[in-house]
Order: sequence, then structure tokens, then C-alpha cells
Amino acid sequence: MKTQEVAVLIDRAESRFELEIEGKLSFISYIPKDDRTLIFIHTEVHPNLQAKGVGAQLIKGAFEYVDTYNLKVIPACSLVATYIRRHPEYNRLVSPAYL
Repeated sequence: MKTQEVAVLIDRAESRFELEIEGKLSFISYIPKDDRTLIFIHTEVHPNLQAKGVGAQLIKGAFEYVDTYNLKVIPACSLVATYIRRHPEYNRLVSPAYL
């Protein structure tokens, strides 16, 4: 199954980025470290969507938001950290506090 292109949304009340596909919700939870840095603490992909590229689509969408608003990330979530290792073009979004 190729994942459909849908928008990753931010839910500030829940402190997470969300992606809904086929009525199934996946998300990245974050904690604001300060007004310019988000700590990505947990990624949860709906069980029916795992191993279908949804996690990568969710992380990429969250990074696009971070980049658009000139924010930085601390990847405390292992899935996000692995994504950054595999996609070094996103290293510029990682907070110097993490390096």
C-alpha cells in the first residue's frame, strides 16, 4: 500500500503532530523546551498502518512545520532519531543542545 498524501496537522492542546489516514490516527508527541525548540518524545503509528511508510510521512510533515517556523528539534524518540540518521538533510533542524 502506498500511503496517500495527507497533511500532518499540529494539535497544540495535545502537544502533538497528527496524521490521520483511513480514519486511523498516528502522532508524534512533543514537549516544548523553550519558544524555539520542541522535544519529540514519542511517535505512535496506528497498528493497521505500521510498515507502510506512515511513520516517515508523519515525521517528514512535522519537520516541514519545524522548518517553516524556524524551530529546532531534540529527537528524544528513537524513531525520529533514526529518521534523522537516514535523512541527514534534516540535521540542520536538530537543536545544538542535542549535539
